[in-house]
Amino acid sequence: MPRRRKPRRPLPRKKGWRDVPDEFWAKVEPLIPEDKRSRKGGRPPIDHRKILDGVLYVLRTGCQWKMLPREYGSGSTAHRHFQAWVRKGVFGKLWKLCLEEYDDLRGIDWEWQSIDSATVPAPVKGGIARAGTPRTGASSARSATFMSTAMASLWA
Repeated sequence: MPRRRKPRRPLPRKKGWRDVPDEFWAKVEPLIPEDKRSRKGGRPPIDHRKILDGVLYVLRTGCQWKMLPREYGSGSTAHRHFQAWVRKGVFGKLWKLCLEEYDDLRGIDWEWQSIDSATVPAPVKGGIARAGTPRTGASSARSATFMSTAMASLWA
């Protein structure tokens, strides 16, 4: 089968459940840092909203970055932006913003909080003493892996 010469065009799509709503984007956009443009030019920057849609898609579905649908841009570009945003604390600020908005809408009872965790005691330094492997007694059968030097020279 001959290889396709032209790259495939992305399918046209309508806004759907996977897109960040306009009201939410208006609050998120100020938190996202601007891209630094190279003096040499380079590729034009990708829309941050498109990248955020892609990042949220990966986090929601658990797919690999390289398997990100083409409508969100390159998986490596989305991953690079995700890492940069994590380092700059964008998602921490976003979490705080969402908590404040939820508090305004429904109210959060800040007096009562719960933590769920599982703890396992660490082993004692040096670990648990294990018994040695028991030795087997001598056998009169020949070893399947043993070959005398004289026999080995015949095979060489």
